[in-house]
Amino acid sequence: MDSVTPPSAVALHPVIVPLSYLLGTWRGQGEGGYPTINSFAYGEELHFSSNHGKPVIAYTQKTWKLNSGEPMHAESGYWRPKPDGNIEVVIAQSTGLVEVQKGTYNTQDKAIKLQSQLVGNASKVKEITRVFELVDGDLSYVVQMATNLTGIQPHLKALLKKL
Repeated sequence: MDSVTPPSAVALHPVIVPLSYLLGTWRGQGEGGYPTINSFAYGEELHFSSNHGKPVIAYTQKTWKLNSGEPMHAESGYWRPKPDGNIEVVIAQSTGLVEVQKGTYNTQDKAIKLQSQLVGNASKVKEITRVFELVDGDLSYVVQMATNLTGIQPHLKALLKKL
């Protein structure tokens, strides 16, 4: 690439192509709960972007209260798919918590399954799983969590539409 070629004109890295359906902005609603907290509903926006020819997808997420629009949670990170269907994900949350996840992606089913390898800076959270699926063109996900008091249980789920 020369200094005249805009970054947006750079082709996707080949390992990104199977997950290119994620690229862009997704918005919708979700609901959360856990044995130790009250259930809640939230609005959410996810953004996935290509890193201009690099084998990585940048990821940002933000949520807000549905009734007031008040910001709730935010996180960002990087998704690193491998040609063999494995994927590595790092996520830094606005709460100070950091996740290192490993998992798999299935191009046929458009499904991504992640399992925490490390949950850092968390006094209570011991494990996090995330499953993303494309269902009828919408992106759905389920996050499960385990703490020092509870085993792995559903925590968040959402359905998002591509903008």
